[in-house]
Amino acid sequence: MIKAIIFDLDGTLLDTAPDIRRVLNASLQKFSLPPVGAEALYAMVGDGARKLVERAVPADKRQLVDAVYADYIPAFAACDNACTSLYPGEAEALARLKAAGVKLAVLSNKPQAAADNVCADKLGAFGLDMVVGQGAFPLKPDPAGVEYIMDALHVGREECVFTGDGETDVKTARNAGIPCVSVLWGFRTRRQLEAAGAKCFAGNYTQYLQILQENFSLNA
Repeated sequence: MIKAIIFDLDGTLLDTAPDIRRVLNASLQKFSLPPVGAEALYAMVGDGARKLVERAVPADKRQLVDAVYADYIPAFAACDNACTSLYPGEAEALARLKAAGVKLAVLSNKPQAAADNVCADKLGAFGLDMVVGQGAFPLKPDPAGVEYIMDALHVGREECVFTGDGETDVKTARNAGIPCVSVLWGFRTRRQLEAAGAKCFAGNYTQYLQILQENFSLNA
């Protein structure tokens, strides 16, 4: 029976792409670098802030990566999250999961300060049990963060499900030895997720709850 869900954050619990792009482009502009378009951003996110900046800085300006990164990190941590939103049906789904006694955790490659900021702002009403971002543990797909969360929440692998929108999330769940539900409303396509080995897909939060009920004995 499912007792805990570990969620990815960007593209899974929150549509953060507009704010990521807004802050990133402000940092790039300070160094006279070209802005990142909305579609291009989707391919850049998922592997942490450093990789995001590395991918955003043009190849002939690599010497500016450190400076752009140093500017981006505090700006992103202080973001007002004005353009970030929940996904359709999410509020109802999270409320049902909490009412059913399921523990809810976040494991993100977003810097810890930024993860704490946006979770408090947009998800504070849902009583998240843990938020783990970039900091104390290696980035996903390393399973260390998953193992830490499971230990802290006192749940076993058979009682935990990972949920995310990216290839990194599929690999993280596999490395940790727990099942994964891949969501299709985020930053990756079904084809991209299948190429990473994803097997279980949810097209919206209503379908997501149905999958948990039918496959993981959720009583909600």
